[in-house]
Amino acid sequence: MSDKRTAEESLQDTTKKVHIEQPSNDSKPVHDHDHFAKGVTPIKKEFLVSTDKQVVYADEESSLDRLNGSEKPQAKKSKKKRGQNKDRDLKQTKEAVKLCPSLVDPETPKECRFGADACRFTHNIEEYLNSKPQDVQGVCPVFAAIGYCPNGLKCRWLSSHYKSGKLIKDEILCDKVSKVDYEVNHISQNAKTDLSRKKFQFDTADKMILFLDSKVQVHDKTKQELQKENANNYVEPPFKVSEKKKLNVKNAKIVSPLTTVGNLPYRRLMKTLGADITYSEMALSLPLIQGTNSEWALPKAHSSEYPGFGVQIATSKHWTGAKAAEAIAKLTPQVSEINLNCGCPIDLLYRQGQGSALMEQPPKLLRVLKGMNYCSGEIPVTFKLRIGTRDNHPLAENLVKRVCEEGDIGCVTLHGRTRQQRYTKEADWSYISKVGQVVRDYNHNQLDDKEQSDRDPIYFVGNGDCFTHEDWHKAVSDPNIDSVMVARGALIKPWIFEEINSEQYIDKSATERLALLEQYSKFALQHWGSDDYGVNTARRFMCEFMSFTHRYVPVGIMERLPPKLNQRPPTWKGRNELETLLGSPDYRDWIKITEMFLGPTTEGFSFTPKHRSNSYKS
Repeated sequence: MSDKRTAEESLQDTTKKVHIEQPSNDSKPVHDHDHFAKGVTPIKKEFLVSTDKQVVYADEESSLDRLNGSEKPQAKKSKKKRGQNKDRDLKQTKEAVKLCPSLVDPETPKECRFGADACRFTHNIEEYLNSKPQDVQGVCPVFAAIGYCPNGLKCRWLSSHYKSGKLIKDEILCDKVSKVDYEVNHISQNAKTDLSRKKFQFDTADKMILFLDSKVQVHDKTKQELQKENANNYVEPPFKVSEKKKLNVKNAKIVSPLTTVGNLPYRRLMKTLGADITYSEMALSLPLIQGTNSEWALPKAHSSEYPGFGVQIATSKHWTGAKAAEAIAKLTPQVSEINLNCGCPIDLLYRQGQGSALMEQPPKLLRVLKGMNYCSGEIPVTFKLRIGTRDNHPLAENLVKRVCEEGDIGCVTLHGRTRQQRYTKEADWSYISKVGQVVRDYNHNQLDDKEQSDRDPIYFVGNGDCFTHEDWHKAVSDPNIDSVMVARGALIKPWIFEEINSEQYIDKSATERLALLEQYSKFALQHWGSDDYGVNTARRFMCEFMSFTHRYVPVGIMERLPPKLNQRPPTWKGRNELETLLGSPDYRDWIKITEMFLGPTTEGFSFTPKHRSNSYKS
């Protein structure tokens, strides 16, 4: 794809591509199968595409082929690989000529610590500018939002804020925005270096780890004596559960922790759409205490997220959980809770004893929670789990009862499926309510206990298949459930909390939905940067986001309500060309949509969608 094509030209090609002729009255039946069948989204007949038979395409599929029902050769079926990220090319190539960071802003150049001759980046500004791809037309979204562009000469919209050899800066806008629009939970490079070199002081965790070690059953007499000594050195935690930050969970609008797609720009978008509580992507505790850059990027949050921002971690050992909790408490104070993941079904984590594997080892889980609670300072600890690991073998009820009595936690979140189910079948809300009753009974007993009456109640949150305002209100009407955590429903339909607040379906127009994608692109550029690498990263995650949003079927074209999360639609067309485009399952159409806001793709951008062997490379 040429990098000189404008977004307008791409949109013109796209609209031509998805143009549909109205089916004639003598057209053949829309589909051989019943569109009211179980698992099929019921769509009004006038919006179904007339085809002789339902076509299942192999790997490649364009909007035009999808809509006119043309046949394509079928690929041979291969054995399905477990997991969705097998053989995905997620790396983005970098610039051929790189500008030294000391010269990004020529007005205030910094001293290069290597010197111009020894530096591996170029110090020739003219050479760098000549090597850049053609600037994207229009005003830099980052400059328009905050009054200056931190990427300086590397910006893809450089011509909009670089005049007469000088970078432009709007001082008034900068001062205004800096007070309300900023990111929090940055940690210094020195702190990460101390972690990686094992020089970080884990004063609290080191004491607690010795005590927890004493609780591990051993048979060696020498170790048993050491355990007794360690147990005698135990002291009360600096903060009791009742003294920690207050959780505000009752009837809160909660966005679930979401790997890959639950990034900062997405969470920031959800805050503008009514979310009360957001969570980071799951961070692994061991890389955190090793000071890994990529892992410490996950607890970063936008200022609008706090209070109400939680960091989710995964661990299999009490010592890594305790140290990770202390590091988070010390280095990222603008965190409302630390959530332990006990429900992730991924095979890699399960084999390592993390995620849902902790459910099978209650003593270890309790040690992890105690260690985290002791070391997290004033930040409360919560945990999220599933019904169990295997079908027909529920573990959550007894486990939650034990954790409430011994774990010192502030909130329990239960996903109504087992690990074996992953995301198939419907969530079991009757079992969720049953476990909620366990938490409710515990809270009631605490009120009767004078010694425990000062502590806050343990909140209980349900999770699974919440896709409409009816689902949410039905769940919270249950006295055993304090709130609902929304995951895929908030990805496919980001305005779900607007529907919950208004208690009605909102038939968003295609223009309104496109505006949400535009807003996401602006947040993405502010977070990842407006240089070539930042734009490619923003484009890749925007495509990941659209891999969910395209699954939304407008309520205005549905035959009946409510829609179901696990329903799949037959081939359909929208009420206009843009609506059809937004519903396209073709990842090449997603890339065209990104070009409306991020400019044409440049050499080096690649994207491999889930469940496809082919990838896009410009």
